[in-house]
Amino acid sequence: MFNGKKVVVIMPAYNAAQTLRQTYDDVMAQEIVDQVIVVDDASQDETTAIAKTLPKTVVHTHPENQGYGANQKTCYKLALDQDADIIIMVHPDYQYTPKLIPAMASLIGNDLYPCVLGSRILGGYALAGGMPLWRYVSNRFLTFVGNLLTGAKLSEYHTGYRAFSRRLIEQLPLEANSDDFVFDNQMLAQILWHGHTIAEVSCPTKYFADASSINFWRSVKYGFGCLWTALLFRLAKMNLAKSKLFRK
Repeated sequence: MFNGKKVVVIMPAYNAAQTLRQTYDDVMAQEIVDQVIVVDDASQDETTAIAKTLPKTVVHTHPENQGYGANQKTCYKLALDQDADIIIMVHPDYQYTPKLIPAMASLIGNDLYPCVLGSRILGGYALAGGMPLWRYVSNRFLTFVGNLLTGAKLSEYHTGYRAFSRRLIEQLPLEANSDDFVFDNQMLAQILWHGHTIAEVSCPTKYFADASSINFWRSVKYGFGCLWTALLFRLAKMNLAKSKLFRK
């Protein structure tokens, strides 16, 4: 608990058997986490079996692979079902340190912000942590365009380390979003659409063999999806387009 509010960590998992337990141990070491939810998107390894051995953990397995966005939709639904007040997404590949959970939870739990991102760009950690140069450059470009079209001033839109208040999650039409990776970007655009401020904390990250990462061509697809989301946001603001993502 934090400030009397239930803290639930969600882990959208796919082939995370090598790093799931290590991530879980660090999550629970933060002491304020009440429950963990692992959603296994039809992994081909022992992800589900390992998850079922972890205390205070709700495990759900998709019978077929549905995609990263669909995985998150299940995660958020289960978190709400478990009466979560603060929901923090931590990828189970150990790419993001769980040690920032208390800081992120405090910004939500003290009603300062409804959403907090762990940014790899703030503090200059991205390249030092092993982010490939092409990925760093595309991150900066897509973030620049995203800020330009949404009017926000985020350091990055593409981190997978995120914290939300229950009230915010309940407000967003998440089912309208993609089941693929662009779900992340659409979700942030929806938060900005509703007039909320997004906070950021500097987050060290690391790239290594067991850390999940989409390949180049899926990254290209994701990039175009982000550009379209930002453009659609601006067109909807100008009443030049209608979208189920951005409801009046």
